[in-house]
Amino acid sequence: MAAATRPTAVVLGAGPGLGMSIAHRFGREGYDVALVSRTDTRHAGYLASLADAGITAEAFVGDVRDGVLTTLDAITERFGAIDFVYYGPAGTDPDSFPTAITEADSAAVARAMSWVYPAIDVVGRVLPGMRERGRGGLLFAGGLSSVRPMPALGALAVSAAALRNYAVTLHAGLDGTGVYAGSLTIGGVIERGDIHRMVASRPEEFGDVARAHLDPDAIADVAWQLYSDRSEAEAVVSVFD
Repeated sequence: MAAATRPTAVVLGAGPGLGMSIAHRFGREGYDVALVSRTDTRHAGYLASLADAGITAEAFVGDVRDGVLTTLDAITERFGAIDFVYYGPAGTDPDSFPTAITEADSAAVARAMSWVYPAIDVVGRVLPGMRERGRGGLLFAGGLSSVRPMPALGALAVSAAALRNYAVTLHAGLDGTGVYAGSLTIGGVIERGDIHRMVASRPEEFGDVARAHLDPDAIADVAWQLYSDRSEAEAVVSVFD
């Protein structure tokens, strides 16, 4: 195991939009960064971007729904203790669209929940060490349908609400331990992200989505503020207010 000299932030679900902005934001605060995504196709570019900013980082191939604990063990072996986890895997394929809530069946909900259950496994692996050290943090990202009825998102609204409730309840349960947990709720299309790419390429279906854009760097600033202040269980960043 590497001897940790700086804290380590893990970005689960690292993508070109918010995931990389989170990596840069925490890296600027002195964290080493472990990026986790399902393929290594874009890892070289991610690591070059972070290296140019003077941030020590390594990328790992991993799917939160398949072997995430093994991935966390590899990160611990490389960096030592994990001090912060950002949980932000996509709840659906960026090129697909969910069935409306009136048409959603239990199978659709089960598929949507498949990216929520691993969050609990992640917490189970990293939380004991954080509590023992008396410091650390966990931040879970989800969509606006967790707090606002959005029938078109169907089963994703169910899973988003479940993840948010888990995060804010965990926040209450960790009160006084030195470990933070919180929820980051996002309403809009995140610039540079894969969903942004998809909707921008299909204007005949989605129209002009420019007004719905969100800057991932600004969201990452909100994430850092949540974590560093530790007083609030959640923040909502939305263009729909």
